[in-house]
Parts: sequence; C-alpha cells; structure tokens
Amino acid sequence: MGRNTRKRRTPLATKAIAASAALALGGGGLIWANFYASAHESNNQTWGGNQTKAATAQVATISCPDVGQKLTNVPWRARQGVATELSNLDKQITEAYTRLASTRDAQTKDPSFVQNAIVGPLKEKRAATIDRIRIDIQRVGGSFDNAIKQLAACTTQTADQTTAGGNSDGQQQNNGGQQQGGQQQGGQQQGGQQQGGQQQGNNGGQGGDGPSAADFVDITKVAPNVLSKPNKTPNASTGTFTTRCGVNANQNHNSDNVIVAPGVTNGAHHVHDYVGNQKVNAFSSNQTFLQGGSSCQNRNDLSAYYWPVIREQDGTQEKDANADGGGKDLNVGKILVAQQAQIKYVGSPASKVVAMPQFLRIITGDAKAATNGTANANAHWSCTGFENRVQLTDKYPICPTGSKVVRTFAFQSCWDGQNIDSANHRTHVAFADPGSGVCPNGFKAIPQLTMRLVYNVPQPVVQADGTVKNAYAVDGFPEQLHKAITDHDDFISVTTGGLANKIADCINRGQNCA
Repeated sequence: MGRNTRKRRTPLATKAIAASAALALGGGGLIWANFYASAHESNNQTWGGNQTKAATAQVATISCPDVGQKLTNVPWRARQGVATELSNLDKQITEAYTRLASTRDAQTKDPSFVQNAIVGPLKEKRAATIDRIRIDIQRVGGSFDNAIKQLAACTTQTADQTTAGGNSDGQQQNNGGQQQGGQQQGGQQQGGQQQGGQQQGNNGGQGGDGPSAADFVDITKVAPNVLSKPNKTPNASTGTFTTRCGVNANQNHNSDNVIVAPGVTNGAHHVHDYVGNQKVNAFSSNQTFLQGGSSCQNRNDLSAYYWPVIREQDGTQEKDANADGGGKDLNVGKILVAQQAQIKYVGSPASKVVAMPQFLRIITGDAKAATNGTANANAHWSCTGFENRVQLTDKYPICPTGSKVVRTFAFQSCWDGQNIDSANHRTHVAFADPGSGVCPNGFKAIPQLTMRLVYNVPQPVVQADGTVKNAYAVDGFPEQLHKAITDHDDFISVTTGGLANKIADCINRGQNCA
C-alpha cells in the first residue's frame, strides 16, 4: 500500500498474534496490544476469543476491497470528486449489506440468491464508480492504475471469516475472501435481524449485525500482554502536554467525516463524538476550523478530536434511531458519553520532536478492519485497574465489578515533513519502530497524540443460550458487524497563539504541561 509498508513490526508482534490463537483455544495466550507503537500486520492466525454458543452462529457479511487505500497518488484538483465517489462506494456496500440482512429466508431457499441479487449487482455499481474515479483523476492529468478496476468485485464472509471472528481451530479461514458456495449461512430473519436462527436478546435488536458473544472476553482471564516501552536515548523528548477538552457532554454529534469524505453528508455511516473544535462537519474547511470555537480550556487549541460513539444495546430508541449514521445505518441503542476523556501529547524515546504543522490530519485505526485485515488496526480496549497489564484489540472487555471500560488511542508519531494529508490519509504519517521508537527514514518525530476514554458500561453477561445481556458496541459501518477491532480515532491539528510550538518545546524540555 505504497509507503504504508514502512510500518514494520518486530518479531514480538508475530509471536503475540500467534499467541492470541491460543486464547481462542482456551490457552490463556497473549493478545497483541503495544499501546505505544502500533498498528498490526495481516496474518493467517485467527484473532480468536472467548468461544461461546453464539460464536458458532454463521452471520454473513460482505467483504469489499478498500479502493481508497490503494489510491496513493490523487492530484489535489481531483480529490473532492474522488472523495465523493469513495463515499458512494461505502454507501453501496451499506445498501447491499442491508439487503443481505433482510433477505435471510430467500437465501436459505435459493443458493444463488446472494450472488445474483446482491453481490453481482454490487460489482456492477462498484465498477461504474471506480471508472468515475479514473475519469476524475485523468481529467486533471493524473495517472490511474488500471489494476484498481479489479477491486470492483466483492465476496461474502461468515462470522468466523471476518478478521476479528473467533475460530475453534485457531486459523483464520477467510480463504482469500472467497464466497462460500454463493450462499450465506445463517438462520432465518426475524424482524430483519438474525443470529444463527436465534433472535439475540436484550441488545437493541442488533442481532446478526453484532456484537455477538464471541466479541466479548472476561478481562480477568486474559494473561498480561502489554509490552514494555522502548528504552529512552539521551536525546529523548520526555515531557507531556495535556489539553482538557471535556467529554462531549453537550452531545455534539454527526455522522460526517471531513477528512475522508469532505462535502459528503453521512460520509462515515456512523456517529462521532466531537471535542475540541465545535464546527466540524462534512462542509468544514481550514478557515471554518479557525472560527469554530473550542470545548478545550486552552482557547488556542482549536484542534478537532473525534471518535465513533459507544452504544449500549438495551433497546433504547436513541434520538437518531431513524436517522443517517444511527438506525438507518444499523447503529442502534443508547449512546454512552465518556465519563473521562484525557487528551495528552507525549514525546519520542529516540529524539526531540518538531511541532505539528497547522491543519495536519491523522486517522488512527481502521473502521473496516473486520474485512480489510489488521494492517491498519490500532484498537485498544481495557478496564480500569488492568490498563498496564492487558490491552485488547479484537474483543470488548467484560470488566469486573467496580471497574470501567477504557478505550485508548495512540496516534502515529512520525510525519513526512511535507504533507498535512495524503490521498489515502495514511502515507503522510507513520508509526515509529516499536522496538527503538525511531521514525522511518525521511520522517520526523512529532508529539504523539494519545487519548484515554473511560466509560461506565453495564457488565455484559454471556447467557446460557449464547445471547449477550448488556451488550455494548462501537458505532461502525454495518457490514463490519460492530467488531471491537474496527475502533478508530480522527484528529485535525488546529492551533493559534503559537500553541503547536509550545507543545513541542514543553515535551522537548522534559516538562509536564497543561
């Protein structure tokens, strides 16, 4: 994926990935969770988990190649048109998945139904959209890789074939994403939702759209897995800078994403919490950000910090139950507001940092990791009292009584020194080497944005019949089945009054500032 291959992994990562399969088999193995470095490479091991009755249910979804990640060289004059067409691709997948979820009975009666009525037509729509992308790029003199045309075809997966799906044999059986005999395996639909023929109870009716019992794990039964931080060199930048921006108590929500889908309403297909800049939507511009006001105590911090909401699957009809991003995109249940939101910039163990450039955009994690694979996944889930010992990437934690759910994000901390964004929104930034903390050649260390969100979530209970009481899940694209591994976070750096330089100076001096 172009320069994204710079994100190298140490042998420890490979070992940890393999160890996670042991957990799926009940062996208490490790789960990769290097909080300080890290996305994850694709591999052939399962991201296994707590096997329960519900984990064996075959819940089909649609897996489509991520065209946007392959577009690493899009001329600026074409980017708006390309972003619009990429959003159309997402909309097409959402519509196809919705049809998939509402036609279970037809699928059981006709083995060719999925291919003929859903996957085939989807390919045709995607092919036409990809061709429009080609036209947009070539119209302004850019070059288009014709191999991208081959990404039009989508395949289907059963629940255990998704990247985050559990597997009893310890192997990820996605068979290159091949369709299983042209037929989705699953029970009959009940009210448009299903879970292996059994309606999943007390989860807001999400049922077959996730989460399932296999998506939860008792954190007290997971062996310690947090890796030590790299050793500091004499040139390390050891300070921190904390900015206090609240928890979005004023419910500033929308389902746009101005980074990946500028000018497109509902470009995210899921709802975001926003803190910091208060005027962030699909139609915001750099000038808008400067006029947006901020929820941060430091009024010079106009940066946009936003992440997908968490919902409790309790049957609540949230205010967006019939709206885009909410119920229309199969994100249902009560939105939970974080009780704490800590935003902190930290330094590099290997070097001094340079100030973040104005309007730098960074996305960490992958909202499509359940079908894309784990190369860009960067989810971290834990519980208070366990954060220094256990971090989960592909499971929602079941925390013991008195402990709270914690989501943690550690953004890319290396910048190419030139671009505030890139065509696929990834290659202008990179992760430092997890062992040494050194940035890839040609990249500069910048203050690493870290975020810690704490939630009071009712304790999920996997019941005897395989259903989950008190299930909770992160918002996402519906075909991603609300997997924990799809968690992600977005950031746009906007500062005034020399704040960016002050943050870097504080960190380089080894001070703890706020």
